[in-house]
Amino acid sequence: MPPPGLLVRQASLTFGDRPLFHDLQACFDASSWTCLLGRSGSGKSSLLRMIASLKLPDNHHIDLETSDGSPLTGRLAWMAQQDLLVPWQRVAGNVMLSAHWRGRPTSADRQRAGQLLEQVGLADKAEQWPDELSGGQRQRVALARTLFENASVVLMDEPFSAVDAITRLELHELASRLLANRTVIMVTHDPLEALRLADRILILKGEPARLVSIGVPEGSRPRPLDDSELQRRQAELVTQLRESDHD
Repeated sequence: MPPPGLLVRQASLTFGDRPLFHDLQACFDASSWTCLLGRSGSGKSSLLRMIASLKLPDNHHIDLETSDGSPLTGRLAWMAQQDLLVPWQRVAGNVMLSAHWRGRPTSADRQRAGQLLEQVGLADKAEQWPDELSGGQRQRVALARTLFENASVVLMDEPFSAVDAITRLELHELASRLLANRTVIMVTHDPLEALRLADRILILKGEPARLVSIGVPEGSRPRPLDDSELQRRQAELVTQLRESDHD
């Protein structure tokens, strides 16, 4: 079944007496990768959590529709900034964490976990403990765990921000390949990351914030660092973000 597109209507968020945004609307095309950017405190991660129906300690509202009319339940996966690996499970067990929650993992679950670890380059780490891994390896395990859900919609909240620059570039390559043909929405603070990965960039600007669509370079994802258009658009995107507090 193809992944659905998402339509957000009347998204509103208030912290105390401060309205972060009001009546936002956005369309996320099926099988596309959208990056959400904005200054700290603009509400990017909160909007992502609203789409995922995760709990928020504030006043908020969202109307969410799917392009196929079916609910997102069972079709959505979440990848956080922290790897969130549990220390009492080995690497393979962390990949199968949702299967453990449902009961005892099956042989098919174990086979799938092994295949995913091979895809992320960690087949030889399956029986190691999380504290034996580097930060980049832990994030690869987190990516494999996200893929284990086989979800058609993937929400990512700054998933690569905690690793070094070279590892981040490698994870861009890996995620672009393994998350192909899914509907992905990713929050990031990194303009270059957004320009490499996104089919579309949305910036939360102003207060209350509105969503502004920004063009991306041509070419397949992830776009090469030496792409001249990527470099030009990076400067434009940084300018847009710097101006967002003055709108």
